[in-house]
Amino acid sequence: MGKLSFLKQKKFYINLLVIILLSFFMLWLAIKLLNVYTRHGKVHELPDFTGMTTTEIERSYGNDYHFILIDSVYSKTEAPGTIVQQDPLPNSKVKLGRNVYYIIVAMAPEKTRMPNLNNLSLRQALVLLESNGLKVEGLKYVDHFARNAICEQRYENRIIKPGTEINKGSKIMLYVGLGPDQQKTPLPSLYGIPAEEVQHILNMAGLNLGNEVYDDHDSIQHMKVYRMEPPYSKGLVNPGSFVNVWYHSDRSFDFEKERNKSLQEDSLKFAEERQALTDTATTIIDTLSSNEEEHYEDDF
Repeated sequence: MGKLSFLKQKKFYINLLVIILLSFFMLWLAIKLLNVYTRHGKVHELPDFTGMTTTEIERSYGNDYHFILIDSVYSKTEAPGTIVQQDPLPNSKVKLGRNVYYIIVAMAPEKTRMPNLNNLSLRQALVLLESNGLKVEGLKYVDHFARNAICEQRYENRIIKPGTEINKGSKIMLYVGLGPDQQKTPLPSLYGIPAEEVQHILNMAGLNLGNEVYDDHDSIQHMKVYRMEPPYSKGLVNPGSFVNVWYHSDRSFDFEKERNKSLQEDSLKFAEERQALTDTATTIIDTLSSNEEEHYEDDF
């Protein structure tokens, strides 16, 4: 018999068909078992755990998710031991048994040491304070030969020595030198600046943040400046002056449109003022020319 004679046997094709069917069945079974194991398509909306404690989430959702604490931060506004951040974010589509990482509010404030700011420039002092987790209460300018040099640092209205241990987030009052000429300082443009950056920008310019008015009820991340007093057009103000700001939400206020409108109004106003100056100059020249002609005629 030849080597390929088995191709003429019915038994060979029956066995081949059985192998093919069995292979498809095994593949189908593997996919089904994999779907069951991975819970394919069975997703749930992750709840918002913000404000809950570790005990509460373990009691209510411990069977559904695996919670892992990764860090703690201090907050003056949130209750100690409560969750302030989670990953994945609330309302994310996840499967049961998913790892959920979270950050809680520390039970006690984190400590830091007061840096030595004396004789540093204002900019250097602000950067050093921020790097140590401290904030600026305000700037108070005093007579001093070095302009914008730190003369004194105070905490809770008392001079605080470098190296003193205080809570992170504490506010420090800085006494800053006016310099011999006591020059005025230019106002920074705050239009469209996020609310969280306003004080830093003002402090860097040697100014203080005054009253803040929120014309919208929205998250702080969406609030931006649309008005300031004194206005940016004022140009120069005294160092340490307070600047009041008004905020709108960028989700309900078109800052770009209002900026363009303001620029057009300023351009029109400038053109009108320039035309008025040109007309005045022309009138003066005409008057002088007329007087010269009259004087010339009188001479003859």
